[in-house]
Amino acid sequence: MKTVVITGANRGIGLALATQYAQQNHVVYALCRQSSAELAALQSNVKVIEGVDVAQEVGIETMITQLRGVKIDLLICNAGILRDESLHQLNVDSIRQQFEVNALAPLRVVAALQAQLVNGAKVAMITSRMGSITDNTSGGRYGYRMSKAALNAASMSLSHDLAPRQIAVGIYHPGYVQTGMVNYGGDISANESASRLVGLIDTLSLETSGVFKHSNGQDLPW
Repeated sequence: MKTVVITGANRGIGLALATQYAQQNHVVYALCRQSSAELAALQSNVKVIEGVDVAQEVGIETMITQLRGVKIDLLICNAGILRDESLHQLNVDSIRQQFEVNALAPLRVVAALQAQLVNGAKVAMITSRMGSITDNTSGGRYGYRMSKAALNAASMSLSHDLAPRQIAVGIYHPGYVQTGMVNYGGDISANESASRLVGLIDTLSLETSGVFKHSNGQDLPW
């Protein structure tokens, strides 16, 4: 039995991950701004912590307080937002918000909980192939692309900084997933994506730490 902490666990991929780890009888701390009926209905080994807006100081403090003394085997930074900007409609506030949630918040979460990660723990960053510069063939989506590229850079640094404690960092594109973020227009379900991610995390090691991967197992370019 392991202790798993997941941010953004009230819906979509986060909810699916919480469900699957709970079904494996792990203890799951499901962090979210506000719970959902689906999250609340999960089995008793899922402990829901509300009020965790990872982009806000009060949210980070709530997380720290509620997880005080908890030893963590797996930390999954999943919370994220998607907005749309074009060169002709450049919303700087929207871009800044995506940086706060998608790039800075996961780094803050790991930094705040680093002392509670057991030696040999794992950290999983849920990013996007839209953060790949090489893979960008269509432009647009400035805030999302830039914030996910920044998350990828932070995740690579974490893979080096946490290596002395034998902590591996996985950097994962979940696929084009049927969630509210994309108006359910994806090509795989949240459950399928979560199942793939669980498999990748199971095989994550120091040898594969810092590798940018698609949930189907393919290595992605930076």
